[in-house]
Amino acid sequence: MRWKGRRTSRNVEDRRRMSAKKTGSFGLGTLVILLLIWLFGGNPMEFIGLLENSSPGSVQTTATSPHEDQLAKFVAVVLADTEDVWSKEFKKMGKTYREPKLVLFRGQVQSACGFSSAATGPFYCPGDEKIYIDLTFLEDLQKRLNAQGDFAMAYIIAHEVGHHVQNLLGIMQQVNSMRGRVSRDEYNKLSIGLELQADFLAGVWAIQAQRMKNILEEGDIDEALNAASAVGDDRIQMKTQGYVVPDAFTHGTSKQRRYWFYKGFKTGDINQGNTFDEI
Repeated sequence: MRWKGRRTSRNVEDRRRMSAKKTGSFGLGTLVILLLIWLFGGNPMEFIGLLENSSPGSVQTTATSPHEDQLAKFVAVVLADTEDVWSKEFKKMGKTYREPKLVLFRGQVQSACGFSSAATGPFYCPGDEKIYIDLTFLEDLQKRLNAQGDFAMAYIIAHEVGHHVQNLLGIMQQVNSMRGRVSRDEYNKLSIGLELQADFLAGVWAIQAQRMKNILEEGDIDEALNAASAVGDDRIQMKTQGYVVPDAFTHGTSKQRRYWFYKGFKTGDINQGNTFDEI
């Protein structure tokens, strides 16, 4: 991907040097409360869980490496490209694109959606309209999941921005409103549809960014398709547990994720991304 020397986004919030840690110490008053809960037949562990989830924790200051800082700059360039593309696409629809913030963190992070660890992977929180990424995931994408290349990382970022687009268009709210109104299986199908549509939107971004800025180099789309396969539910389950459980899928299969990214790239048309009837 051609990215060096180009504009970086101003919407990056770097929290890598300040990593949050949950505190595990309790005062005498807390111990007395735990004892009373136990005496009256309650579960002290539930109370401890509430304390840990509500605790602001402590903060550690950590250093960053030159390699990681270079990766952070790459992320900021990709985010800038998404801003340019989606601002133009929303203008075509007579709408205004509200740019999301992207938070770089290390280890653990607090968002409007709760406290999350790096194990969660990159995620978008509609509550604060922020994308959260631990850069170690992008490195693991290449090392552990064998998804090589800078455009593989660009695809991951574009996918999360796709969720922001869904949020602004009201698609995410429509799906969330179905919780409890349809069966669990049907709601899970809708949730997977959201993820596949975000892959489709990442593909739309890729072709539109190419048309606007000529960002693609030979092999970039193959890198994105390989990354889409690498993060398919079936591929991840097979790698981590040695077998596949379709009922536990949350994002779609490798084949589905490749298909929808490539469809977005080939059509470049946001209106072609109705995944919900086709998964």
